Amino acid sequence: MLFKSGLLLKLNFMQVATSTSTDGHDQVFNRMSGVARYIYENAPSYTVAGYILLAVIFVLTAIVYHLGFARSALKKWQTAVIYVFLFFGCIILTFLAFFLPMVEGLIVAALVLIVYKVRLRRDKKREAAS
Repeated sequence: MLFKSGLLLKLNFMQVATSTSTDGHDQVFNRMSGVARYIYENAPSYTVAGYILLAVIFVLTAIVYHLGFARSALKKWQTAVIYVFLFFGCIILTFLAFFLPMVEGLIVAALVLIVYKVRLRRDKKREAAS
């Protein structure tokens, strides 16, 4: 019993020591998604990292929109309005991307849409040839 209580005391002390020795940055970095953590660890400052993450999300969202949802019949000003609202939506997605895999999901969506477009184009060429 004495050995067991001494062991528990040591374990509790080690747990308290490890929880107080890490600062808040380590706890946040451990909870971040993969791409967001990579950007924040390699950017020169946290502000620049936030803008880089916003730009990555906007570019990936624009690619997904263009591959899956864009219409060629829209006028230029209508397309500009869509991209402005897309940018405002990407600001919200950037806040979610800190702890959720938003960038990774956009990459997967873009890859799926690229495969779909390639197969669709190939099938149309086959139908035109026959």
